[in-house]
Amino acid sequence: MTGDATAEEVREARMRLTRHLTELHKLHLTLLAETRALKRFTTAGRSNAEIEITAEVLEQYLSATDAFLENMRGRVEARLGMLRRGEPLVNGRADDAPGHGAFWLSFSRLCAVLRRAAKRAEA
Repeated sequence: MTGDATAEEVREARMRLTRHLTELHKLHLTLLAETRALKRFTTAGRSNAEIEITAEVLEQYLSATDAFLENMRGRVEARLGMLRRGEPLVNGRADDAPGHGAFWLSFSRLCAVLRRAAKRAEA
């Protein structure tokens, strides 16, 4: 695969994921609007209905989010060794390779995000 084809494949993957995240954001806004409308139960003297529905929504949302994070974290952590071995080399040396610093910056960022996901899972 040529460099241009590889770059195009990476760009398309990013765009697909960005579209999905945009859809998720729209769903968040929809859920927010729906839960704001629950105050009608309290103003009608049925606050218990608002409490129960809100608790159910939050529990389901947290459960789905936690499951997603745990799945992603587990899958990526299992591949960390292989990802690390993808470091660019020149003459068998990483320090001489173009992109060496960018690779480690990206790898460190990934590890930091994984630590954040792990902390959320522990909470």
